[in-house]
Amino acid sequence: MAGLCDVRFWNVIVMGFSFMFVFTAFQTTSIIEPSVLQAARNVTNGTFTGDGYVSLGIVYSVFTFSNWVAPSVVGFFGPRASMIAGGICYLLFILALIEPKTWTLYLGSVIIGFGASIIWTGQGNFLTINSDKETMPRNSGIFWALLQCSLLFGNLFVYFEFKGSTIDDATRRTVFIVFSVVCGIGIGMMFLMRRVQPSTKQLTTHHEDAHYRSESDSYQDNSDASPKNSGVIQAFLTSIRLFITRDMMLLSLCFAYTGLELTFFSGVYGTCVGNTQQLPNSKKLIGLTGMFIGVGEIIGGLTFGIFGKRTNRFGRDPIVLFGLFIHWVAFILIFLNIPSDAPTGGTMKVAYLHAPNQYVVLLCGFLLGLGDSSYNTQIYSLLGFAYPDDSAPAFALFKFVQSGAAAIAFFYSLKLLLEWQLLILVIWSLLGTKGFFLVEWKYRRTESYSRIQ
Repeated sequence: MAGLCDVRFWNVIVMGFSFMFVFTAFQTTSIIEPSVLQAARNVTNGTFTGDGYVSLGIVYSVFTFSNWVAPSVVGFFGPRASMIAGGICYLLFILALIEPKTWTLYLGSVIIGFGASIIWTGQGNFLTINSDKETMPRNSGIFWALLQCSLLFGNLFVYFEFKGSTIDDATRRTVFIVFSVVCGIGIGMMFLMRRVQPSTKQLTTHHEDAHYRSESDSYQDNSDASPKNSGVIQAFLTSIRLFITRDMMLLSLCFAYTGLELTFFSGVYGTCVGNTQQLPNSKKLIGLTGMFIGVGEIIGGLTFGIFGKRTNRFGRDPIVLFGLFIHWVAFILIFLNIPSDAPTGGTMKVAYLHAPNQYVVLLCGFLLGLGDSSYNTQIYSLLGFAYPDDSAPAFALFKFVQSGAAAIAFFYSLKLLLEWQLLILVIWSLLGTKGFFLVEWKYRRTESYSRIQ
């Protein structure tokens, strides 16, 4: 058993580092893409018309609908091969940005949208395979902390590369060539993940729709096959049946909120910072803001995941409530500090503070990251606990709703002023937190009843 645990822990660590490299490239790319492509349009005299918001909207739109077939792909090829294929799709997208053309930009956006669905469904499945009830909070926290280191390293590089008030062609080429190499390293590391043999140790749980899952006491583990590897059609039908259950509908409110705030911190907020021309070195500040988002994500992953036995003592809901409070503080400060028209272009306006404050900008980045990690680590933990035998469909549905909300947010970000975007986030944060609470309270009561029995 000790050897098996070592293999599982090795897989979690390797997967975390693999994703750290891949998303050092992509997460930083998503933050800077609107600003980089805006600069590219300004120097091409109309030959390039691509838009970063539209590109990211396409990415998350394709991601949304691809999640319906992702469980079938993962079930057929296995989570490890699926993650490798998904990583290659990320690489192709980043390569297209070295010398951007409108058609390659949008084609790459479609490709990465599909790749995202299989890499994240495979990741959720692989994490569940390599975890049990006791190790799931720790493993999800380790993975999340390593993943979010990508924001730290990628944006640190951007901070030193971006100079002046514009982003020239040479800088763009350097940034995306380096990101392509880093992404390739992450893909290579995925080949180091090892096969896990079947084990009798499982994530035990009770579910109101248990007849959709196996009642077996054995927890089937195999890094090259989904636990529910009963065919492509069966995986698709399982996804539909799970989606229409009460618990998944309630959780979808929380999934949707994480998608909306993902769009905000990964694309909109950095663009707002870069467009606020009264901030000193606003373009360089994009990278520094992304670093502070990453610091918040890492601290949250460490606190709520790796040390989950202490921080989760009273359940997952207090951590989600903490994330809600942290995000509201960030939204208020952003409303007071950033001009309302900053999402749509460069502006010399000021908000409610006398002048935009760069330290408030960085504090808000940190709070956005910390709040996001509060939600996501607990969602990972709850899904792994509640759906151990249907982990691939469950995580695919999570990404389906999250990416759908993110896509919608990227498209409305083209038109809506900042205050309306913040209002949408406040409303959905309330709905999402309530939905999470209802499901969490149900499973806590079920677990308490099981202990009594």
